[in-house]
Amino acid sequence: MAYAEIPTPITPEGKEGLAALLAEPRRAVVALDFDGTLAPIVPDPEQARAHPGAVPALARLAPHLAAVAVVTGRPAGVAVRYGGFAGVAALDHLVVLGHYGAERWDAHTAEMHNAGAHPGVTAVRAELPGFLDRNGAWQGTWVEDKGGRAVAVHTRRTEDPDAAFEALRAPLSDLAAHHGLMVEPGRYVLELRPPGVDKGVALAAYLREVGAGCVLYGGDDLGDLAAFAAVHELREQGLPGLLVASAAPESPEELTSQADLIVPGPAGVVALLDALADAVTA
Repeated sequence: MAYAEIPTPITPEGKEGLAALLAEPRRAVVALDFDGTLAPIVPDPEQARAHPGAVPALARLAPHLAAVAVVTGRPAGVAVRYGGFAGVAALDHLVVLGHYGAERWDAHTAEMHNAGAHPGVTAVRAELPGFLDRNGAWQGTWVEDKGGRAVAVHTRRTEDPDAAFEALRAPLSDLAAHHGLMVEPGRYVLELRPPGVDKGVALAAYLREVGAGCVLYGGDDLGDLAAFAAVHELREQGLPGLLVASAAPESPEELTSQADLIVPGPAGVVALLDALADAVTA
């Protein structure tokens, strides 16, 4: 049987991280963003679904790892549904860290834990419709309610997504600051959420919890920079790590320039997971 070849990382640190994962997979954590990494980006986020090969690849790989984590800005329950993660026996060690870690779903118990609604997010959600009208939001701009811990303004459906994005960036930053929130920019989306909560904080805490011996983190957008930074810091402390960028034509250079390995979108992530599964089961 022919096995897929694992792509070679372009950095010494990435090569070390991959070597550590392959040498001791039982101590490794594979952590992945959802949208743009496990699921293709689509115009309507409510229609996003995991790549059809994602769950099968994770199910092959997960039993040989310490854990698999999906780290997302979405509510954890939404990521579980859109990913198809529930009820997959081989994924009993999977966790979904939603709302940047404010929510958590554990596959082995199917239990959900969350920190509850943030008052600043509740206030912003109520103000946004009138606020967007007063600021001349372009036709096609729409608001995504992320369940009490964040709210996002999307410009992908407008006639000029880039111009609409830039026109709203400063006013939304002012609105967020007024309510004690911050703005996290992404690909044609501006997300307002509480400060001090990001993918890096969530990832680092989870790695400490499980006593990870190494980590692979894969992401595609600006929201993943915090997780990349956390892995960089952990590598300086001696924990091997591999940073993977799920790349698309519009991928931010800030992210891809920091990656040890660049793969072509969710299909490339799935191919990498399958190749890793081949290697650790050979």
